Amino acid sequence: MDYVELNIPVDDAGLAEILTAELSELPFESFVTERTTLKAYIPQFRLADCKEEADAVLQRYGVEGGRYVQIESQNWNALWESNFDEVYIDSRAVVRAPFHAPHPELGEMDIVIMPRMSFGTGHHATTAQMCAMILDSEIVRREGCRVADVGCGTGVLSIMALRCGASVADAVDIDPMACENCSENAETNGVGGRMNVMEGDVRALAGRKYDLVLANINRNVLLSDMSRYADMLVSGGELFLSGFIIQDSAVVTEAARAEGIEIVEERRRNDWVALRGVRK
Repeated sequence: MDYVELNIPVDDAGLAEILTAELSELPFESFVTERTTLKAYIPQFRLADCKEEADAVLQRYGVEGGRYVQIESQNWNALWESNFDEVYIDSRAVVRAPFHAPHPELGEMDIVIMPRMSFGTGHHATTAQMCAMILDSEIVRREGCRVADVGCGTGVLSIMALRCGASVADAVDIDPMACENCSENAETNGVGGRMNVMEGDVRALAGRKYDLVLANINRNVLLSDMSRYADMLVSGGELFLSGFIIQDSAVVTEAARAEGIEIVEERRRNDWVALRGVRK
């Protein structure tokens, strides 16, 4: 599959975060910030349907000079290798690519991810905060803990949950390439036998019950699917949410409470929020 890279000139980190949040509402799948340029990636076949909206977002924030560049799929790995730095999560875990040196001192928390075109490397504040909440979680370490990872991308959240003690994880994503990448990363990290990867959205998990549900997507999807997350959780189960900015925290919190999920923790990094909720 060929992708298009939208190069956006940005003069500060705050603007890059805001534009990432806005463009993530469109079919852009991955984002990388390099100095004064935000790079947003979208499948070529999906660009025509949303290019006017993307251009309108840039115009709304006074951004000029956005440039679209086609990237052939075979060049994707080389592109990531040139930009992918290993990421430490609170000095307790590292997310790295296969071409980085291993960190035996971190044991099971030395996690290897080859992202291909999937979202979720730990670089973005939302993924990093979700990883940190998993590291701090007590429920994930309970015997027999079952995890659902909705919009799994690379599978980094499921992998970390399994490494922390979860028994099994069901990971779903609407992108078949993400599912393939997730499966590969699970095998690389030695948890393939405990992770079930499925193509689809949250409805693919209907009728199943989980102790922990992970959803790092975007505000609109979270609001639309909140009732389904609640239905999937056992009593006392927990829901970790991210993928939205501070201004949207109140509406996401209220939507969760309306479904019987009490928000008990909020984390913030830059302009991004992660929430932890408990099913009543």
